[in-house]
Amino acid sequence: MSTQTLPLSAAGSQNISKPAVNPWLVAITVTLATFMELLDTSIANVSLPHIAGGLAVSYDESTWVLTSYLVANAVVLPLSAWLSRVFGRKNYYMACVALFVVSSFLCGIAPSLGLLVFFRILQGVGGGGLAPVEQAILVDTFPGAKRAAAFALYSMAIVTAPAVGPPLGGWITDHFSWRWVFFINVPIGIISLILTQRLVSDPPQFVEEVKAARSSGKLKIDYWGISLIAVGFGALEIVLDKGQREDWLESHFIQIFLTVAVVALIATMIHEWRHSDPVVEIQLFRERNFAISNVLYFGFFFVLFGSTVLIPQILQSLYGYTATDAGLVLGPGAAVIVVMAPVVVRLIPKTGAKALIMIGAVFMGLGLWRFASLDLGSDYRSYALARAIQGIGLGFFFVPVSSLAYSYLPMNKNNKASSITNLFRNLGGSFGVAFVTTMLERRTQFHHSILVQNLTPENPIFLDRLQSVTQFLTSAGSGSDGAAQQAYGLVSGLADRQAAFLGAIDCFHMLSLVMIGTFLLALLTKPYRSGGSAGAH
Repeated sequence: MSTQTLPLSAAGSQNISKPAVNPWLVAITVTLATFMELLDTSIANVSLPHIAGGLAVSYDESTWVLTSYLVANAVVLPLSAWLSRVFGRKNYYMACVALFVVSSFLCGIAPSLGLLVFFRILQGVGGGGLAPVEQAILVDTFPGAKRAAAFALYSMAIVTAPAVGPPLGGWITDHFSWRWVFFINVPIGIISLILTQRLVSDPPQFVEEVKAARSSGKLKIDYWGISLIAVGFGALEIVLDKGQREDWLESHFIQIFLTVAVVALIATMIHEWRHSDPVVEIQLFRERNFAISNVLYFGFFFVLFGSTVLIPQILQSLYGYTATDAGLVLGPGAAVIVVMAPVVVRLIPKTGAKALIMIGAVFMGLGLWRFASLDLGSDYRSYALARAIQGIGLGFFFVPVSSLAYSYLPMNKNNKASSITNLFRNLGGSFGVAFVTTMLERRTQFHHSILVQNLTPENPIFLDRLQSVTQFLTSAGSGSDGAAQQAYGLVSGLADRQAAFLGAIDCFHMLSLVMIGTFLLALLTKPYRSGGSAGAH
């Protein structure tokens, strides 16, 4: 593998202070909070009907429980680097964990939907600040040669938590109450707080940088930047969440929020580019590996979250799986990640991040192709195997991309870089869910319109099938008129089911195109040594 020399600014940041405790204890501590926060993004999904019933509201109204969390999360993510400089990284991180724990408890005891949504906003504010700071802590805690291994542990939580969420949420709701979906965060969060207080500390270089910024007055509040970011990403998240339900641009509601989002985000880019101490340092995108890594993050989570929503949905609606059983189909994929992580860590110094990312894209594409080749007679093993193949790709993907993102950045940019990478990760997931939800419905309608054209008296195959079903129902004891109506309903229902399945197949094909794009994009990355100077970042 070819190598390049690290720029002076990054090379000069090699002096990573050795932590007072074992760095792996730090990694486990931050990974625990990561798992808790990401689990909460998906665990409440299957509980929405129970929440709606328990609070005496409609199902559509209950979806604000999800939307409010995502909007608050999206707003805080890009601000977290700046906030950690203002309050200190450790202090800010502990405040986020504490806010997440307290708001989780309040969500569990909320007596009305209005209060539940308000507490979910607080929970989203706390959760949005966790991931960027955690990633920056890992980058600063581990030297370049060991950073891939740390990200491997971190990736297990990122990939496993969304997969575990739906079946765990379904089981908790079925056996206890939807309120315990939120209560389980409390003991995990308390443990995380205790460990963080004892094990985590701000690196000296970060402390000196903050002191210098405060003494020079550079930590003044950028009101315009914060306001534009909050409005832009908040409006965008609402568009993504409500777009399909409101029929996208056919709705004035969506038109208004999309316009607000576009204008605010363009204004944000212009303002932050010119600002001397921006909340979001857009100029980091000048570094090629960092820019490409963020696009890869977007594509990776676009496919991950899109398929994670799609698979349980088709299994429950077309195969009759329970929420718990449908969630368990995702389990093998998460298990493969755990097995692959140490293998990928050993391969990165030998093969480089570029090759592994391309291999990951190939396996993810193969997994999606496998899903697209299944039929309505496929069993649990077939779907679990396809998810496991996809999991191999996920295992080859996240750790190399995480290492690639920091490969040429100076150490004093890690905090701001982690906010941006996590923002792209969340945006990719939100866009993926919105895309799959929209395309599944529209492609289902398309296939249904074609299939029903054949359900006519002029089609001899349809008439033969209808007659066979009618005769069977008649022999089972139904009257001749009733049997004919039931037979038509059964054949029509079969067409509906087939149309939905074909729509899902189209979604898998479209997601595979995203993987082809990531494969080609990886070719543009600059090589670096994971254990050498360039590998430190």
